[in-house]
Amino acid sequence: MLSYAEEILLLALDDETGAIKPLPAQAMHYALAGALLIELAMAGRIDTDLQTLRVTDRAPTGDALLDDVLQRLTAPQPVPRKTSDWLGQLVTDMPDLQERVLARLVDKGVLRIEDRRILWVFAVRRYPLLEDREVREVRARLRAVIDSDDIPSPEEAVLIALVNACDLFDEVFTPAELRRLGPRIDTLSRLDLIGREVASAVDEISRSVAAAMLPHL
Repeated sequence: MLSYAEEILLLALDDETGAIKPLPAQAMHYALAGALLIELAMAGRIDTDLQTLRVTDRAPTGDALLDDVLQRLTAPQPVPRKTSDWLGQLVTDMPDLQERVLARLVDKGVLRIEDRRILWVFAVRRYPLLEDREVREVRARLRAVIDSDDIPSPEEAVLIALVNACDLFDEVFTPAELRRLGPRIDTLSRLDLIGREVASAVDEISRSVAAAMLPHL
């Protein structure tokens, strides 16, 4: 079974080349951090509301990546911190998060590592799929819940919010389908608190980048 972080990263990989697709600024970093917080919440280790994120159980989960995050959350803080604050902190403190999630997918036999050189000089690493069963399953699950009138489960709402924050639904639906289903995607994306915080952070960064570029246009 794949984690939220692993599913998001699978959708972000080009099926043919194994390269990460172009995404909004910092979207993947925030989505992965948010996915880990959600996993901890579902494991009963943290609780969140509109104001604060609280650790409710310090016991290790047995998952090295989740326990790394949990240890950071349990460090003494001068004042309670919001979920959005923790997202930003995790993105800053865990710059290798994407590589760690990719390594897990390699260990699970979902991806393989392929090192190449561009122009025989520049080294690049790609992660082609060994088989596409897992990514097809994620896409099918998203299609089933969004293209219906069903109320998503908490797990499905989480995934929808994170995929939407990364602007990855064009990997699931055709342009015509997205025009029809866009309002429902937006509605469902607001059902999960941490997912909303991820989307807000990505949107704020994207607007900042666009504003910084305006003087140069």
